[in-house]
Amino acid sequence: MTLQPRHDDERARIREAIDRLLAGTPTASDGSLTVKALAIEAGVHRMALMKRHVDLKNHFYERVRSETSQIPESERKLRETNTRLRQMVKDQNAEIEELRQQVTLLTLASAVLTQARDAPQPSSPGASNITQLRPRRR
Repeated sequence: MTLQPRHDDERARIREAIDRLLAGTPTASDGSLTVKALAIEAGVHRMALMKRHVDLKNHFYERVRSETSQIPESERKLRETNTRLRQMVKDQNAEIEELRQQVTLLTLASAVLTQARDAPQPSSPGASNITQLRPRRR
């Protein structure tokens, strides 16, 4: 089949590109340790690394971590996003708790106002809850 030699050629070019990037001697890319630079350096489409040669992409990232003590760009971005999202969740949880407390206070205030509205009103100003008793007529 004619695809196998091309496939093997791509894999060889990717391996050579990995070695050049990690050695700091890129010939076609900007030398950054990213999949994009690896694809340019190897002369393959980036999606080839993402779909057909995932093992080589993962191998590249493993070598970046172990040989350069760097975190790959994609992982760094994911970590930043994760940190930002965790902070957002923390802030939203605090806001939810504050809103729950406000709901409780408003419910209590509403109950007090409703009770005051429904309570019998004195018939005259200054009247108290004391009822005068009148003598009986005989």
